[in-house]
Amino acid sequence: MSRTDVAVIDYGMGNILSVQRGLEHCGATVTVTSDPDIIFLASRVILPGVGAFSNAMAELTRLGLDTVVREVGASGRPLMGICLGMQMLFDESAEFGQTTGLGLIPGRVVSLPNKTISGERQKIPHIGWSELELAPVREEGQAQLLQGLKSGDAAYFVHSFMANPTNMGDRVADCIYGGHLVSAVIMRDNIIGCQFHPEKSGEVGLNMLREFLLL
Repeated sequence: MSRTDVAVIDYGMGNILSVQRGLEHCGATVTVTSDPDIIFLASRVILPGVGAFSNAMAELTRLGLDTVVREVGASGRPLMGICLGMQMLFDESAEFGQTTGLGLIPGRVVSLPNKTISGERQKIPHIGWSELELAPVREEGQAQLLQGLKSGDAAYFVHSFMANPTNMGDRVADCIYGGHLVSAVIMRDNIIGCQFHPEKSGEVGLNMLREFLLL
């Protein structure tokens, strides 16, 4: 079976078309698939996701795709989770009770605070454009991924939960919501998570996808 540039995992809970178009705009050859063999042979893999964590994990498991995502993560090939797909990379989520995730990045997914740090109520979900704050680069891969970004660039978010990595070194970009620090981009070795939607974040998001294709 021939290799493809990027496999976008289709398990019924992702913005597949917009992700595909964003990648193709950046020059990728994209295969949207739920076939484990195609996913495993791909040179790069994207795990998109919208909706509830527990439902997404259940569907991924039902299709037998949880295993292949873990195998891709262990293979060293670039793997990116987008929005809910990023959260699924972690150990567990507190959404609607505790649900076990893919366990590729140590940490936990928790609710966004419904109050600002000054105690005022804030809107949940967080929907809209927020500026990114880049963390100090600790690894060569992180430097590559962030090459097209700078602090102050704005990206488009839609989420009610946030991922808290156990290792602060896995956080490579954050945003501020209501005064709270929210992980926006994480990276651990070959595994990347993007809480915002790069495919909906204009040139900022496209730059990130371009760098992903160069990893």
